[in-house]
Order: sequence, then structure tokens, then C-alpha cells
Amino acid sequence: MTPDFTLDHSFKSYPFNAAPCRASELAGKGWNLLADDLPFPLAVIHRSALLHNVAWMQDYARRKGVALAPHGKTTMSPQLFQMQLAGGAWGMSFATLYQVAVGVEAGARRIIIANQVVCDADFDALATLLARHPDLRVWFLVDSVAQLTLIEDWASRRAATTPFDVLLEMGIPGQRTGCRTLAQALHLAQKMVASRAVRFGGIECYEGGVATCESAHDVREVTALVHRVTEVVKACDQQNLFEGNELLITAGGSAVFDLVIPLLRLHDMQRPLLGVLRSGCYITHDHGNYARFLRLVEQREGLDASLRPALEVWAMVQSVPEPGLALLTCGRRDVSYDLEMPLPQRHAARASRQANAVPADWKISALNDQHAYLRFDPAGLIPQVGDRVSLGISHPCTTFDKWRWLPLVEDDGAITGAVATRF
Repeated sequence: MTPDFTLDHSFKSYPFNAAPCRASELAGKGWNLLADDLPFPLAVIHRSALLHNVAWMQDYARRKGVALAPHGKTTMSPQLFQMQLAGGAWGMSFATLYQVAVGVEAGARRIIIANQVVCDADFDALATLLARHPDLRVWFLVDSVAQLTLIEDWASRRAATTPFDVLLEMGIPGQRTGCRTLAQALHLAQKMVASRAVRFGGIECYEGGVATCESAHDVREVTALVHRVTEVVKACDQQNLFEGNELLITAGGSAVFDLVIPLLRLHDMQRPLLGVLRSGCYITHDHGNYARFLRLVEQREGLDASLRPALEVWAMVQSVPEPGLALLTCGRRDVSYDLEMPLPQRHAARASRQANAVPADWKISALNDQHAYLRFDPAGLIPQVGDRVSLGISHPCTTFDKWRWLPLVEDDGAITGAVATRF
């Protein structure tokens, strides 16, 4: 993967005594995850699962007749952005102008900012990026006349002559951003069409806030959102409010991506419609939150299998101070904990390259900054000091942001590459 980058001991969990090397040179080192060649804790990505996920989600979007603009905030990895784009992604999604700049540097030329832009410095940055890259197209979200007024004020003060491409966001009462009603949305749409500062190109929504991982509830609530957004799309279309030759409709899609597909495939529009799915976490998937949601997607879609967990964090047993408790060399600085505790997956005895599934009773009960509390049944398998334990994660975003680099490992544990992050 490119761009290549240099690793040295300033990167957490790169061997202190190893000479600096390029990521592309790692395969020649002969290092192995379970040979203790690198210090623990160590977050790794399994290459086979990674490649599978990129191809699977791209194929799913193709079969459904929608485009894919993966949300880059999940990984903030230029190498992974390039993999997704090379795999067929229509573009990328981001949340901030800083993230957009990283994506542009990695080669993205169609970008959705799935967020409001309200800051002069961000408007300046976006204008600069668009001027530097004539082939770049960026859309961001607008959900209020107050925000539109900020944009117009900036454009007036900067004497800007090129309008920004924008999408109207539809929201959900009690949830985060977005217009709440049809009347509010139409009023805003009419104001945007009358404005010289923006070009109104479509509608956006985010459905994840109502998903609870109970299929009947999720189908009901997301379908209700789809109906509300569809009403806005058709009303704007009937009033000929959309500008440009193509209508862009986009939704989130990491947890219940199957349920928003009908919104992205509306028919009988006056302009050609492009439906864009912004799934982000699919690229590495996880062992907890998204794994549970995905099982429901598989049931609804009649799938035997789909995404595979590709990201895990390995730690060592550093102490077994009492029966039923072991402390691991991993904590809040290393692994996700925002949705739930890490989930023990595999155990490798000291000096062994064989990793086996952990007993079902093994659980992480708490995390400190640098410690994980592993609880186990003293009558069963007892972890020993020096053993290695892999931890599955729930919500990959907040593991990626704890690492400047992550090794790519093969199914036999060989370390053959790496990706960098730019948080």
C-alpha cells in the first residue's frame, strides 16, 4: 500500500532496538506477532479479513445499485483510504476539514463532509483545497438558515464567487443535527436556492442514532426516517429546488446499512439520482457492537456470512495476583472502551506460536490507563505470566485513534506491512 512511511522507536510498540525502516520493508524483517518480536500491547489488522471486507462491502453496494463513500474518520489512515478507493469506492466521507485535507492528500476527489461547516477558518480551508485541486468536489451539510447566514457572511467578506456544494440534512427529533420537519426543510431549501453562496445538490441523513440492535424496532424506526426523508426529497424535486445535473442522496450505514437502501434508490426524480452509502466501520468490523448489528443484517438479507473482524489488540499477562484475576499490559490508552469492555478472543501460551480460543468465562471487567482486568474461572484454564491474549474490540474508531501505526499480519502471524493513522 502507498504512501510508504518510515517507522522507528518513536512509534508505540515498534521495537526499540530495531533500526528505522519503511513500512514496505517490514515483510523482509521476518517478524511474527507471536514470536514476541514486537513489544505488547500491539494493535494489529489481519490482512485477509481486511481485503475481504473491502471487497464484500463494495460488492454489496454494487449489487444494491448504490455508490460507496466510506467514512474516513473510522481509521484516518491514508493507506486504507487508498485501498478503499482502489477497490471501487465512489469517494470518501469525513467529519472535519482537517480530515478532508488528509483524504485529498491520499487521492480522494469526491468527498462528503457528513457534518455542518460553520467556521471561517474551515471555509477558508475548503476554498483553498478546491482552488488547488480543480478535479476536487466536496459537499457539506446545512441544516439551518442560521448556518446559511454564516456561509453567506463569509462569502461576502472574502468576495467569494464560487458557491459551495451543500446537502440539506434531515434529522430526528431528540437526536443530533438536521432539520426536524418538512416545513423547516423546504424553507431552508428555498433559502439555499436563492443564495449565491451555496449550490443545493441533495439530501443527507444519519440513521444510526435510532438503531438499538433489536430488529423489529430498527426496521420500524429507520423506515420511518426513510419515509420522512423521501417526503422531503420528492417535495424539493417537485418544486425544482435541486441545482446541478445530479441529485445526491446519502445515508450513514455502518450498523443498519440494509435499511436505508430504499432511500438511496428512489425513482421518478426529475434529475438522475445517485444514492451514496457512507459506511465506515465495515473496513475492519469488530467483535462486539457491529458484530451484533451485522447478525441482524444477515438475517434480514438472507446472508450466510458477510464482514469479518480484522482489528484486535494483543497484550501480555503481567500479573496473576489472586485466583480468578489476571492483569494484562493493555488499557484505555490502547483499546476501545466507549461502548463496552474489550472482548478476549485468543490465548497463546508463553513462547508458543499457537493461539487458541479463550474459555467462554474469560471477561475484561475494567480498564485503567495501562491495565486490563481479566476475570476467569480458577477451576478452568489459568493464564500465566508471559502468556499473550488477544482482545476483540467494540467500535473500531476509538481503537484506531490510539495508534499512530498498525501492523498488517497474515493468518500465520507474519508481519508483512503496516498502515499509519493521521488523527
